[in-house]
Amino acid sequence: MAGISAVNAQTVTGSIGTVSRGGSVRGTVTLSIPGGLHVNSNRPNSEYAIPTTVRVSAVGAKTSAVSYPRGRNRKFQFSENAINVYEGTVSFSFNLTVPANFKGNVVRVRAVVRYQACTDEVCYPPRNKEVTLTARVR
Repeated sequence: MAGISAVNAQTVTGSIGTVSRGGSVRGTVTLSIPGGLHVNSNRPNSEYAIPTTVRVSAVGAKTSAVSYPRGRNRKFQFSENAINVYEGTVSFSFNLTVPANFKGNVVRVRAVVRYQACTDEVCYPPRNKEVTLTARVR
């Protein structure tokens, strides 16, 4: 069974390319889930499973809704029905649009990932992990 240190071992990273003023660029937020654990997908198919959500926001620029990948349906001892989960490395994408009159040469995007890590037997309390991504503006 995974220890508490493994439960805290999820990492959140991301990247955004360079964007022109008045243009858009695709950004990615990546959640890395250690082996032996999974997190519920954005649509886990269970009223008790807490879905994974990603919120992105930027000051002075617009972010689109986040695109969620499909998870995998898995059956666990603790649930009658299969639960849709993410395992391994999962990427969530969004668009960043920078106005033509943007001042400065960097946009900072704050990404907050809320997830519930579980082993095959037990789920841990939900957690939030935050990362700040930067996009170069030209």
